[in-house]
Amino acid sequence: MDHARDAHRTDLMTITRFVLNEQSKHPDSRGDFTILLNHIVLGCKFVCSAVNKAGLAKLIGLAGDTNVQGEEQKKLDVLSNEVFIKALVSSSRTCILVSEEDEEATFVEPSRRGKYCVVFDPLDGSSNIDCGVSIGTIFGIYMVKDEGKPKIDDVLQPGKNMVAAGYCMYGSSCMFVLSTGTGVNGFTLDPSLGEFILTHPNIKIPNKGKIYSVNEGNAKNWDNPTTKYVENCKFPNDGSPAKSLRYVGSMVADVHRTLLYGGIFLYPADKKSPNGKLRVLYEVFPMSFLMEQAGGQAFTGKQRALDLVPKKIHERSPIFLGSYDDVEEIKALYAAGEQK
Repeated sequence: MDHARDAHRTDLMTITRFVLNEQSKHPDSRGDFTILLNHIVLGCKFVCSAVNKAGLAKLIGLAGDTNVQGEEQKKLDVLSNEVFIKALVSSSRTCILVSEEDEEATFVEPSRRGKYCVVFDPLDGSSNIDCGVSIGTIFGIYMVKDEGKPKIDDVLQPGKNMVAAGYCMYGSSCMFVLSTGTGVNGFTLDPSLGEFILTHPNIKIPNKGKIYSVNEGNAKNWDNPTTKYVENCKFPNDGSPAKSLRYVGSMVADVHRTLLYGGIFLYPADKKSPNGKLRVLYEVFPMSFLMEQAGGQAFTGKQRALDLVPKKIHERSPIFLGSYDDVEEIKALYAAGEQK
């Protein structure tokens, strides 16, 4: 037994230690945010465990219901939603919860209310569960305006007002990526300790990438700027090498790769989905928040993604996010299209 190595393992930067260190930088902090985050992390560990044994536990397959987006709910979707609702309510630090799986927002009972609103997709990419592809949980956190009188408007705020955002990816390893507005950090779950360990401190996306990520099956329905951009990726006019296409179809996996390797992730509006496909509150905003914090950009085709003001909790939007220079290119194409 290597005692020296085991002793070293106790000196790891766990997510709990990291958040407590951040909390100590704010002397007036009461620890509410730390408690909330601990409950989110616990929910992620639970879902990670369920995902890992989904086939054994017969959790794979349909639960026989459809959610508000008209998608058939998987058993794991339903379980994950319940896990996060219970974890967030029991923290006594939340007042409004918006989940992709629930048509209406959940207002926490007054005796258990706190000052935070949490928007989340409990299991993104769940159509990939059956084939073992990476899936994940996405979340964003807002501060309520009046703790005593929470209103739906408290979650219908632009993404730039979020106090934190992140995702947990359940793949070959379980990884928790978080930003509290001062950069992006990645933590990997050590199964032997049951702890998330800081493995990717201060993530910065490269200014330009070699990868583009889009569902090319929708190409016939795209608008001109998107069509032209993808054409440029494949057949560059400036003599540079062509970009590689990588598309998993699970937003967490595609955005995670984009964040680490650079490049661009696109889910544009098209004739089939004129308002885009991805949901603003719990997909577009958290991922855009993380991209900007890592030095990238996020654009809707009309404006900076985080400036968008949603009118409905399940509103959708087109999104182009990733490396700064790559997003600049698509912005230039949209600007040129408007001038015509």
